[in-house]
Amino acid sequence: MQTVTIDILNNKAIKLLQDLELLQLIRMRKDKTQSTTTVNWTAKYKGAMTKQSLTDIDNQLNELRNEWD
Repeated sequence: MQTVTIDILNNKAIKLLQDLELLQLIRMRKDKTQSTTTVNWTAKYKGAMTKQSLTDIDNQLNELRNEWD
């Protein structure tokens, strides 16, 4: 068995690789070094939404639900 590292340039290549895996010609593994990165979600989205009162949020939700009726 040989191990080869490739860089995916187009998402269509992933589908082709998955098809090869289904034919049991290759086995795909995730690279362990890429999964160690963590995202600071608080810093990323801080200030993205303004604070609203609970009554405003409830009114907006009720309006959205009533649109489906």
